[in-house]
Amino acid sequence: MKKFIKNNIINMVTICIVTMFFSCESDIQKVKKLNETSFIPTGEADSLNLKYTDSGKIKSILLSQKMLDYSNIQNPFTEFPKGVNVTLFDNNGKTTTIVSDYAISYKKTDIIDLQGNVTITSHDGKKLETSQLYFDQKNEWFFTEKHFKFTDANGGYLQGPGVDFSKDFKIFNMQKSSGQINSIEK
Repeated sequence: MKKFIKNNIINMVTICIVTMFFSCESDIQKVKKLNETSFIPTGEADSLNLKYTDSGKIKSILLSQKMLDYSNIQNPFTEFPKGVNVTLFDNNGKTTTIVSDYAISYKKTDIIDLQGNVTITSHDGKKLETSQLYFDQKNEWFFTEKHFKFTDANGGYLQGPGVDFSKDFKIFNMQKSSGQINSIEK
């Protein structure tokens, strides 16, 4: 009888160990699968105030409530899910301000995608509003296929679908537009 009980105990212990082993194996596979499919940022920042300088001069200031850095993936990017407020400074200290509800910057292409209530305001009163705008950092060029409205300092405006323009608004190309231009006689 003792031998029977001893064999039963050994069998029960063996069954428990085997069960635990397979149970752990299943959990390990789940964890591996989670790691493969997870989309987790490598860095995260709250209340960001980033100043970019060149030769001792401030070139831009970026403000954002939240930044997520995804530099650990095949096509790395930085996301600003709560929007951005960027001030650009030219060589004379004149500013251009860019505001949007959301932004994402793609590292490989140097393209920034601004979305939601995008507004660009220049030091001389020019203003562009649209729902989405791309910025090509290499060429310092903005473009969109979305509807836009451009207002100048004199109250004139242009609007329509699709526009591309230089960072300083000196070159401005529209696909289709309508508007009103006010001239000031001097």
